[in-house]
Amino acid sequence: MIYTHFLKHQWKEMTRSPFWQKNVALNILLGFFLLIMLLYLLVLGLFIDKILLELFPDKDPVTVFNGIILYYFGFEFLIRFFMQSLPTLNIETYLHLPIKKSAIVHYVSAKSIFVIGNYLTWLVFFPFAFKVIAPEYSVATAWIWVGTMVMLIFTNNFLTTYIKRQLANKPSIVGIFGLILVGLILLNYFGIISVTDFSAYIFGQLLVNRALIIVPAAMVVATYLMNFFFLKSKLYPDEIISKKKEKIDSLSDIKYLKTLGLTGQYISLDLRLLWRHKRTRSIIYMAPVFLLYGLFFYPNPAHQGTPGFLIFVGVFITGGIMMNYLNYCFSYESNYFDNILANYRDFEAYIKAKYLLAVSISTVCYVLTIPYVFFGTDILLINTMTYLYNLGFVSFVLFYISTYSKKRMDLKRGAAFNYQGIGATHWLSMLPAFLLPVLIYLPFGLTGFGTAGLLVIGALGIAGLLFHKTALNIVLKQFLKRKHIMAAGFRE
Repeated sequence: MIYTHFLKHQWKEMTRSPFWQKNVALNILLGFFLLIMLLYLLVLGLFIDKILLELFPDKDPVTVFNGIILYYFGFEFLIRFFMQSLPTLNIETYLHLPIKKSAIVHYVSAKSIFVIGNYLTWLVFFPFAFKVIAPEYSVATAWIWVGTMVMLIFTNNFLTTYIKRQLANKPSIVGIFGLILVGLILLNYFGIISVTDFSAYIFGQLLVNRALIIVPAAMVVATYLMNFFFLKSKLYPDEIISKKKEKIDSLSDIKYLKTLGLTGQYISLDLRLLWRHKRTRSIIYMAPVFLLYGLFFYPNPAHQGTPGFLIFVGVFITGGIMMNYLNYCFSYESNYFDNILANYRDFEAYIKAKYLLAVSISTVCYVLTIPYVFFGTDILLINTMTYLYNLGFVSFVLFYISTYSKKRMDLKRGAAFNYQGIGATHWLSMLPAFLLPVLIYLPFGLTGFGTAGLLVIGALGIAGLLFHKTALNIVLKQFLKRKHIMAAGFRE
């Protein structure tokens, strides 16, 4: 069959790649950790009924487990969205061969079923089904239940790939999907709906009405066909290239950037770099995680009395993406850094462009976090002060430290579990970002003047903004001093 040839070609492409050959030891180590993870999951599946009985002694373990299934699939969707790579195939090498185009599309659509993440939770679902559900209901019911779980896993898989593909094609669809998720989280938090009760009900009905298995079966087929027809409409490489070019080139049409002269041109080039490459683009995809991070802590009463910890959260959500950009702003350009040194004449504009882009990123994040005021005006105060701190202090510190970057970075690879180009200085640079504001706040918070401590943090940022020209000149001098050392490191 043609599909076996596709699999053989993909296997040879992977095993013959320089990355695979250079990281055999790493692959063996990852395989060892994977085996440990499989063992832990199997143990969890064998004893999860006892764990649930200890946590909820007055409730039926099947009902409790059914109640958390929707939460699990929601969490799994987020993990897949940010960690799982899209299935791809170099179709240009096959289009001239006597192969049906539908076969190529079917292979690419179904390729994601081989992702190991689709099978990990089987080690939990299968033991639970036949150890707990089968004795209470029947073996046939256990098979129906576990079959539903497997189909929902693959539904999640196909839905994730479809949403990620639409992110590049129609970002509005992804935005609407994200708003729906946020809406459900808020409705559940305020008790308007109960996701736990709803999950327990629908999966409980499955145990008494086996015919309902047709619903997850239809969902698998529907999400697979969504991917199939989407890929089929984008099959021809000429169409893909022209549409990508149109989207990328639209960045140069931002009128405001043209008013900034050379600085605006440099910002436009950085925006193109961020959007064109897989590693930088994956950081953009992770933006919702940074922004929604507060939902895990701000509504929780346990954290309301710990402003020191909430300062850490505020720094993260208002400046996390900015920190990531500034930490690697020169490493991102490592592939053509020599060209920059040879052709750029105004490095002052070059440095200023990166700073303005970092400020813009943090400002957008701060504006999007303003709705957190719904959880209290103190939350807005924390986010505002940490935002000023990020702009006026953290940005310059990270910008200065980034001039010590000497490791080349491959932007074609994703950011998840990818530590290429990351050195010890990048990890150490996070200390002033997260630890210093907490240390500033603690003396004030312990003496009952918490608000004053927050204002001092914000004042530090304002002071940095007032003297931003001096700070940028220091960064510029450091860059000019280190540029050739950086270039030599990037060539290795």
